[in-house]
Amino acid sequence: MAMQAQEIEDLIRAEFPNAKITITDLAGDGNHYAAEVIDESFKGKNRVQQQRAVYAALKGKMDGSNGELHALALTTKAPD
Repeated sequence: MAMQAQEIEDLIRAEFPNAKITITDLAGDGNHYAAEVIDESFKGKNRVQQQRAVYAALKGKMDGSNGELHALALTTKAPD
């Protein structure tokens, strides 16, 4: 079953309550999303560390062929 954009945002928001989060359904099919997450906690972390933290927030929803979320193009950064 495909995930809704709000479900993705809710999972990320649970770990990053003050983040600016933008979710975009790239193909309109509920399977291919882009997410931009801007959060203060990313300061001093490299991009890989930032993205691992966001993927961890998804709590296995992208894991393997049984994952509910097929693809997520992820952009992360600390606020300017």
